[in-house]
Amino acid sequence: MNMNFKSWLVGTTMLAMTASGAFAEVVLNRGNSMDPESLDPHKTSTVNEANVIRDLFMGLTVQDAKAAVIPGAAESWTVSDDGKVYTFKLRTGATWSDGSPVTANDFVFAWQRLTDPATGAEYAYMLAPVVNAEDVTAGKKKPAELGVKAVDDMTFEVTLNAPTPYFLEMLTHQATYPVSKANIEKFGAEFSKPGNMVSNGAYTLAEFVPNDHIKLMKNPKFYDAANVKIDVVNFIPTEDKSTAMKRFEAGELDMNDDLPTEQLADLKAKFGNDLKIGPYLGTYYYIFKIPKAPWDNVKLRHAISMLIDRDYLAEKVWSNTMIPSYSFVPPGVSGYETRTTDYAEMSQIDREEAAKKVLGELGIGPDKPLKMEIHYNTSENHKNTAVAIQEQLKPFGIEISLVNTDGKTHYGLLEQHGDFDVARAGWIADYKDPANFLDLCKTGAGNNYSEYSNPEYDGLLAKAAAATDPAERMKDLSDAEAIGVARDLCVMPLLYYSYHDIVSPKVKGWEENVMDVHPTRYMSKE
Repeated sequence: MNMNFKSWLVGTTMLAMTASGAFAEVVLNRGNSMDPESLDPHKTSTVNEANVIRDLFMGLTVQDAKAAVIPGAAESWTVSDDGKVYTFKLRTGATWSDGSPVTANDFVFAWQRLTDPATGAEYAYMLAPVVNAEDVTAGKKKPAELGVKAVDDMTFEVTLNAPTPYFLEMLTHQATYPVSKANIEKFGAEFSKPGNMVSNGAYTLAEFVPNDHIKLMKNPKFYDAANVKIDVVNFIPTEDKSTAMKRFEAGELDMNDDLPTEQLADLKAKFGNDLKIGPYLGTYYYIFKIPKAPWDNVKLRHAISMLIDRDYLAEKVWSNTMIPSYSFVPPGVSGYETRTTDYAEMSQIDREEAAKKVLGELGIGPDKPLKMEIHYNTSENHKNTAVAIQEQLKPFGIEISLVNTDGKTHYGLLEQHGDFDVARAGWIADYKDPANFLDLCKTGAGNNYSEYSNPEYDGLLAKAAAATDPAERMKDLSDAEAIGVARDLCVMPLLYYSYHDIVSPKVKGWEENVMDVHPTRYMSKE
């Protein structure tokens, strides 16, 4: 254990113990797989960042304990008859943590900032349904031309290109959260630091010690503060899952968002119902650096994909907490037909024979090996997956070397389109819609780590975005997956996620849901 953290934890505990019973702080220690790269809502892209920012800020809508969409910063809204204009009424009396009012102008400023190419937001494309958003992000129009406006201080109006069935759910995502214009004008890029940040959520930022902890304090100005039971929440990075389990057992962690799955049988025996495992709307995948030879050869990409025994990965590496995947969009999205690779139904032996033939045509084999690097972020589970794939491909002349970095460095490389051959990634749905996955292969999208680009694919996504018939929209998206994923392998799906958390019985209000979203404001601790 890091000594600084230990002394800080003991100090916090002693303070809580010496306070009188009526005023004793309730402290929740949450394991969070890795440190955020940023706490600027517009410059984040990972689940681990979202976990923290969801406690600090609040969008127009929010997710409740079961991930259902409920009113957030907006207390109500109306939708025009054509489904294109949303008018949000903000909460009367709502303030930032410094006491200044949250206004419609804050949302206008925040959304213009998100789409402004100068911001460099990974999630700028999320606002694509909004009029002019894509042109603003492409630099063709000014942020002021974005289809949003403050009708008055308490009324925020959004105009969409077409009816967008997932729009209200999309607004629960941190990319759409407001930021205080005055706060950013005062501190610039430093606004997200402790002591500078003002937020409108249930908590405020008190401390951020990298690789140690992020401390949030209950926000007394939050509109629902009377129902927030946890006074202090500490987000503690837990890249080493085995160490996290020891800290959980010692009572230093009240919960953690991942498990070392190779230890699952032992963990079940030891912790029983404290383990929480269930379906999670997400896909674990690898990406090729598509513009870089030889990974620009789609036949080679598919040959490598065929050699990976996903059943082995799911059963042996992930202890049946994951499901083999041959599509990017997970099953279970209502009205959508997933499109899988041609070899999804083949036996592993038949796949290997087909792949061997392709490799032979490309002049690759044990006597003429191909060298390939796999990048992955720190985690026993990611390491064990990469090692298994390394062993599976070795007999066929694919010589793999592994490159491990911490999560912040790994995702920094992908987001900045750095140099790699193959890299590990995962995508958890921001909202329950196929476009949320398929947009990752759209030309120029911030999270398009493989740098795939295909006008036919982009055209189908655009057609789907403009469709007014929901069934037609789903067909366009399905056809896009057939081209971008099943045919071109813009991403190489390996497994569908399940969540695997561990939660102390002292923690109440943690509710299972397919988004694995657990805002601290709904939890309490005995």
